[in-house]
Amino acid sequence: MIDGTAADTRPTKIMYVAEATAHGGRDGYVTSQDGQLELKVAMPPALGGDGDGTNPEQLFAAGFSACFHNALVMVGRRAGLDLSGSTVAAKVGIGPNKQRGYGLAVALSVSLPVLDAEVAARLVAEAHEVCPYSNATRGNIEVTILLG
Repeated sequence: MIDGTAADTRPTKIMYVAEATAHGGRDGYVTSQDGQLELKVAMPPALGGDGDGTNPEQLFAAGFSACFHNALVMVGRRAGLDLSGSTVAAKVGIGPNKQRGYGLAVALSVSLPVLDAEVAARLVAEAHEVCPYSNATRGNIEVTILLG
């Protein structure tokens, strides 16, 4: 943010487009156009479903954790750092918001076991600026990053 203006994080060039289709909403299935993804989706028990399938929050958690970990690896490599054994786990929560709709909250747990705490914190901050999921969610949903 410069002078109270949010940074423009929109892409200047689209390099890849993913395509997926939902059939039946939260109680159906999802497919990708290339056939790599075909999953049954179901409401989790906490939301009144049977849990007999994955759900959008799990898919979002998987995507965010993979993308954030890749951003960590990229900035770590640029800095010549060893990220052996590193992991990123994501928890995505869903609940009602004040506008009679629903909102999400994300907690990322980052493990960088071979780095000291100060270097790890700097690397996580850099990755949070690079990661497309971080850029897409910044200012829209609460994202907490836990380093441990």
